[in-house]
Amino acid sequence: MKKFIIAFVFLSTVFTSASAQFDKGKMYIGTSFDGFGMAYSKETKFQFGLGGNFGYMVAKDVMLIGEAGFGFSNKHVNEVYIGAACRYYIEQNGLFLQGGLRYVHDYPSFNDLNISPEVGYCFFLNKSLTIEPALFYNISVNDFSDHSKFGLKIGLGWFF
Repeated sequence: MKKFIIAFVFLSTVFTSASAQFDKGKMYIGTSFDGFGMAYSKETKFQFGLGGNFGYMVAKDVMLIGEAGFGFSNKHVNEVYIGAACRYYIEQNGLFLQGGLRYVHDYPSFNDLNISPEVGYCFFLNKSLTIEPALFYNISVNDFSDHSKFGLKIGLGWFF
């Protein structure tokens, strides 16, 4: 029983301190890693991806995000993207839902537009720093069967 009470107090403290980060006017900088065999598309079997994003809380629990990144496969950069997204945080459990739109340039000359829904969890290490595992599905508008991609990514974020 004592362990249960200690765990309850700890989790209450974590979620209470985290809720202030989702207020209007807060800013966010993050990076995410995908690939390492955790993402799959018909076009590339193995890819490492690195992305960066900047967000601004336009309302309580709602963040607008600008993002950019690249994908590396077969000994060269084969994908570069830039996009925008909207993220909604569910404060009670730490989950977030995100929807976005990306312009993607694939090597050597394939340009595409992706719709990118995502669901993840925001785990606060302290009042500002987060680890954010997420499942994503980048849906290709131009070539759904060959260029759509789904997988897992791990993010690191900082609220200020």
